[in-house]
Amino acid sequence: MKRKSFIKRALPVATLPFLINGLSFKAFGRGSAFEQMLQAATQTDKVLVLIQLNGGNDGLNTVIPLDQYSALSAARANILINQNLVLALNGTAATGLHPSLTGIQNLYNDQKVTIVQGVSYPNPSFSHFRATDIWLTGADSNQTLNTGWVGRFLDQEYPGYPTGYPNATGTDPLALQIGNVVSTALQGPTVNLGIAITSSSNYYQLTTGNYDPAPNTPAGHELNFIRETSIQTQQYSTVIKNAALAQANLSTLYPANGSNSLADQLKIVAQLIGGGLQTKVYMCNLGGFDTHNSQVASTGGTETGDHADLLKKISDAVTAFEDDITLMGQQDRVIGMTFSEFGRRIKSNASLGTDHGSSLPVILFGSKVKGGLVGTNPVIPASATSSDNLPMQHDFRSIYSSILKNWFCIPDAEVSAAMLQNFQTLDLFNTACATGVNEVNGAENEMLRNYPNPANSSTIIEFKTNGGNVQMKLYDEVGREIETIAEGTYAPGVYQTELNTQQLEKGIYFYTLREGEKKFTKRLLIM
Repeated sequence: MKRKSFIKRALPVATLPFLINGLSFKAFGRGSAFEQMLQAATQTDKVLVLIQLNGGNDGLNTVIPLDQYSALSAARANILINQNLVLALNGTAATGLHPSLTGIQNLYNDQKVTIVQGVSYPNPSFSHFRATDIWLTGADSNQTLNTGWVGRFLDQEYPGYPTGYPNATGTDPLALQIGNVVSTALQGPTVNLGIAITSSSNYYQLTTGNYDPAPNTPAGHELNFIRETSIQTQQYSTVIKNAALAQANLSTLYPANGSNSLADQLKIVAQLIGGGLQTKVYMCNLGGFDTHNSQVASTGGTETGDHADLLKKISDAVTAFEDDITLMGQQDRVIGMTFSEFGRRIKSNASLGTDHGSSLPVILFGSKVKGGLVGTNPVIPASATSSDNLPMQHDFRSIYSSILKNWFCIPDAEVSAAMLQNFQTLDLFNTACATGVNEVNGAENEMLRNYPNPANSSTIIEFKTNGGNVQMKLYDEVGREIETIAEGTYAPGVYQTELNTQQLEKGIYFYTLREGEKKFTKRLLIM
């Protein structure tokens, strides 16, 4: 097969990006006029690391309500952790941790871990697929969404992505998934806003340029050709590689490569953060939490077994990661969060396991989390049945909203837009948003808006000015100027102008308002 023919046939295949240096992404063109517009709405260098625990983690054996121990003994005697082995937490005698979580215990006692109790949502699903979809998209239980909560957030921050990216002010990936498939959480309205590094081995192949040898066959020769050309053309691979080369891992606490997959993933994340990559969101995952049977060992004590091994992996990985970014001086920029699609039932089953349940604890970690417990221990019925579930105390979307508002510091209107409705915010962080950030974003929301959006034949653009020279222009998605919407000297006040969109092709447009040295940009979708 000829090289050109091979490429034509291979490029559309969805799995091909995973053959290209372990990076699943596309590079998109740049438009010089557009680059000045394409800056994050919120200027912050803060980072969120999400850790998905696939399968449904048993919260009652993770964060143990010691004040309910008698009822727990009646409900799950065959899997319950010996009370004398439960790890103590500063400030409470009522709650402790699984014995495998010694690293999390130390972080908690240093006020670097916050545990949110009873996290779920109304009318929870017990299907792995559906429940995972709900957690990743932020949907109601009776609602199906095609976008993820992180994707909607990033879409607001970086309007028009992927067109015009990377650019002079946005050189780095918006989100990175360490895994084979980019998470639904990162899905935006039109494209997924994340890229994937499929494995630690592919990541290190990227940074060193050394790859497993391709077979000495025609197909192998073409694979080598694709690898070589991808290095030259994929712009994001260059910035990822540069970040990796700029910072070595400093912690000696990481388990041996291959023995803890979560630690291997977080090791990459730490290196990229320390190397200066400005990616806002990283997603990692650890599977195996669907513990219907053999959750604990049949011999040797309930503190051993599959679930104990998984919790130790979490504890060791997070501990090493926190040590690493602290040694790099990046600890105040980064928070992390664990989540799972659901918890497990109160009552254990006869197979030394637990079945699908409702609420569970969520663990947040980092030097800027407030530390401690949010919520109270669940009340366990004296005679729990196999159908009993833990009640919800906090909607998981309240945690997401709190992160967007109080960590990434985006204004309330944008939080509501990303979450699609309003949720309670929780007091999770010991840092405040810079006043200027919220003022700028609040000002932008007050300065400029249009309705309807999406538009069909026309849309009304409303803008506010403090007085002076005002200029408003419309651009297409690659930054070409379409027309001047308004221009002149205005007295202070709020004004409206109608934009006729009948002659414009369907697609994404941007309109900018300039007032003196200030500039505000909003996106317009024409259907």
